[in-house]
Amino acid sequence: MNAQGNSRQEACPHPNSNGGDTRDKCPHCPRFAAMSGDNGRELQSREILPAQGSPVPTVPSVPAKVHNAPSQRLFRHGTLLSETNFGAGPSQEVFEKMARRRFQDPMPRKEGRWWYLLTWQDELRNGRRTRKRRRIKLAPATMPEREVRKIAAETLRPVNQGLITVGSATTFEEYNEAVYMPTMLPILAKSSQERYRGVIKNHLGPQFGGMCLRDMSPLAIQRYLSGLSESSLAYESRDKIRDVLSSILRSAVQYGYLVTNPVEGLRLPRAKRGKLSKPFIRPEQFEILLSVIPEPYATMVYVAVFTGLRVSELIALRWRNVHEDSITIDERCCRGDWGAPKSESSNATIAVNSAVIHRIHRLLTMTVEVRAGTGTRKYRVVRADGPDDLVFQSLVKGGPMRDNNILTRVIKPAARKVGLDFVNWRCLRRSHATWLKLVGADVKDAQAQMRHSRASTTMDIYQQFVPESQRKAVDRLTGLVGSSMVN
Repeated sequence: MNAQGNSRQEACPHPNSNGGDTRDKCPHCPRFAAMSGDNGRELQSREILPAQGSPVPTVPSVPAKVHNAPSQRLFRHGTLLSETNFGAGPSQEVFEKMARRRFQDPMPRKEGRWWYLLTWQDELRNGRRTRKRRRIKLAPATMPEREVRKIAAETLRPVNQGLITVGSATTFEEYNEAVYMPTMLPILAKSSQERYRGVIKNHLGPQFGGMCLRDMSPLAIQRYLSGLSESSLAYESRDKIRDVLSSILRSAVQYGYLVTNPVEGLRLPRAKRGKLSKPFIRPEQFEILLSVIPEPYATMVYVAVFTGLRVSELIALRWRNVHEDSITIDERCCRGDWGAPKSESSNATIAVNSAVIHRIHRLLTMTVEVRAGTGTRKYRVVRADGPDDLVFQSLVKGGPMRDNNILTRVIKPAARKVGLDFVNWRCLRRSHATWLKLVGADVKDAQAQMRHSRASTTMDIYQQFVPESQRKAVDRLTGLVGSSMVN
């Protein structure tokens, strides 16, 4: 028997131990694991005992969760174990058994023309965890065994070092239904919730529904995103699909199902055409459009263009928010979902023209006729005008209006009559920003009026037109070569 074997059979010198205990069984003799040089596969145990007559060292109690302190970890059977109190709680043998169950080091097998590896893989089905065998193709049979074992060690490294959590065995569909939709979607606006659900149902669910989260690798997701270039979807729709997928997997990282978000850093294929300029309503077109829209919707469109309010802010506007020469935005209503404005910058008071205030107050004396079967009924446009009552009220019940109903039933049909098929609520807000530029408004003033956090948002997204000075500069180019060259 070697020296190490002799030391293990010696009686323990601690007075508190049983008389027949040997050093490897005494609870007062701490053991430390050290990695050997063969890729961490062979481990030797050694003991450090105090000298005769010296006090017994104690192991301080350390919380089990020290994942952020690599220097406080111990290597045991190739698995990183956090420091713990060996005198209380689970014994060291229990931790060793847990490590052995999770640590995998199978030998590669040569079968036919390939090397294969059999591993255990966690799966979660209906909330129950099971382990199943998985057969992995490693390399061609012509590769030397030593190189194949290196590939196998690298393949198993995420599992053995805890880089793949047990929660990652959850399927994409189960995670969405059990975690993401009830937890994250309620945080979003109601319109965003509907769009996210549509993207998950129509695109992400059919593609990734039955796939485990751990199998959604950057390569698998990039292949899917690259394949979207062959679909008929617009670039903006493909970009939204990527954003929703990233949001889902980012929450999986936040809640401990994944270690990293595999969507980060992935790119979409280039758009087939460049960025198109977004349309806006010109002043002469606006007058024609307004003449074919009935009240009170014509006033809504008028206020939207001359103030730049979002439709959710327009619907939530109350009489206490309307002042002599300004309007305060402190609330929004999106299809029955009430809340604060979109951002801190959106919660503000903006200057408005006196004509806008006059047009709003004109609603108080206005009545409209609505068809009811074979006859018509008259309704007051404003049923109540208290400080907390809405400015724009539904005609029948006096409650908040729905933007999609107004757009599809009133504004869109009227816009098509005058050849303005592109008109929508966003177009009205964009027209306000462009008109500010046409009258020479300062960039910072336009930003404050649009209530954007950054001036670049106002200039790059909302102000859509070619300056007159730029047109004049281009017209002067013909003077360099003479008119004969142009003709």
